[in-house]
Amino acid sequence: MQKMPRKEEQSLLGGQRTNGGATIVPNGGSGEIERTPFITHNEPVRLTPAWEESNLPNDELNFKGMTMERATMEINPPNDRCYLVFLTLVLHGIGTLMPWNMFITAKSYFVSYKMSEDYTGMQSDYASNFLAYLGFAAQIPNLLFNWINIFIRVGGNLTARIVWSICIEVIIFVLTVALAMIDSSAWPGAFFWITMVSVVVLNMAGGVYQNTIYGIAAKLPIKYTGAVVLGSNISGTFTAIISILSENFASSPRTAAIYYFIAAMFILLLCFDTYFALPLNKFYRYHEMLKEKEEEKSKISGVDVNARPPYFKIFRQCFPQLFNVFFVFFVTLAVFPAIHSDIKPSDSNFIISDKYFVSVTCFLTFNLCAMLGSLITSWINWPSPRFLVIPVVLRAAFLPLFLFCNYRPLGIERILPVYITNDWVYWSIAVVMSFSSGYLSSLGMMYTSKYVEPRYAVTAGMFAAAMLITGIFSGILFSMVFPIIVERISW
Repeated sequence: MQKMPRKEEQSLLGGQRTNGGATIVPNGGSGEIERTPFITHNEPVRLTPAWEESNLPNDELNFKGMTMERATMEINPPNDRCYLVFLTLVLHGIGTLMPWNMFITAKSYFVSYKMSEDYTGMQSDYASNFLAYLGFAAQIPNLLFNWINIFIRVGGNLTARIVWSICIEVIIFVLTVALAMIDSSAWPGAFFWITMVSVVVLNMAGGVYQNTIYGIAAKLPIKYTGAVVLGSNISGTFTAIISILSENFASSPRTAAIYYFIAAMFILLLCFDTYFALPLNKFYRYHEMLKEKEEEKSKISGVDVNARPPYFKIFRQCFPQLFNVFFVFFVTLAVFPAIHSDIKPSDSNFIISDKYFVSVTCFLTFNLCAMLGSLITSWINWPSPRFLVIPVVLRAAFLPLFLFCNYRPLGIERILPVYITNDWVYWSIAVVMSFSSGYLSSLGMMYTSKYVEPRYAVTAGMFAAAMLITGIFSGILFSMVFPIIVERISW
């Protein structure tokens, strides 16, 4: 028996006719009704994200405004492949201190050659106090421009600052190499002042360069700030090794100095090239993107991202770590190189001969151990930010310890007794001082940017760099007290 369709089905299966775009259908026995379709044109349906756009936060709008690459980085954050960004910042750390290290390493070129009595035919104050003059000429402009670079936008954006500072440093080294090749025996005074002015300009540019690099590193994870500190310590190690090799292979201090300055130019040109390679790296671009997102969120919340940072607030928040950075470098530079390089061997039969004693136990030991201390912070971050101040303050004990060694400053008759007469003990103290300098300074620099909002990380990094230079300058000034102590105090 065939099943009859229901009443509703009959109305759909038959009795329908069209009138234009409308359909005429029976209305269940009570006449007919006209039905008009919702969409009247034969065109594809378009779905717009209007509801989504008005109800979702900006960073969840189907990656609105993003390129495919940026969307991919959001989903799968890139890693620092082959540690390219880390190594680049290590290289820039080398570049920031290369000028200073090369000039102090070339001490024999300036003191024993260019300004010596044998070369100039006259005795002058230039040679005997050269390192003191060099220290002031280098660190005063470095100190000033580090602080100025925080508050005044010198040279525009970060790229302009780095480009101009590196170019100026390279030009100064070209001038220095030219001076090394010229006979200046008839004008030692002019040579001295040209050198001092060169050092002032070199360190003005170096202050901006160093400060800016720490600001860039502060935008990345904290270990990348440690990479810059590591590079600065590698710079010293590299220079110390060149110094030892040149003592054996260079025919004269003049030839050795030319090698130093050309090597410095080569490193600076590498820094110049690798800086422009940073934006090509996905890992670096990803962290730049995170910074931009933070700025966008700040704009949405009504914060003016172009406003001047609250400098006092940032300084106050970072002060515990800024003090740590300052005091580590204060103690280190009070000892090295002023006291450290004037400690003489107590045992004539010591494993290291007198010729290499200072080069190995002072310069090579300090720079190598400081480098290793900085390197270890890539894996170990102890103590925590709260307790870092304890070992930092305890390092003040190194000041009397080095005085108790066989410290014999030039032209000073020591009356203070020598309490540490074992060269192995002295060398062990030097190793601990150097290692702790690299390790604790890296931790202080790395912890600084953790105290502030991400958008203020660059300014915090610049404050840390400025306190670093302030500690160096203060330590150099304080080191001038030690010759007076050993000459006038006897216990």
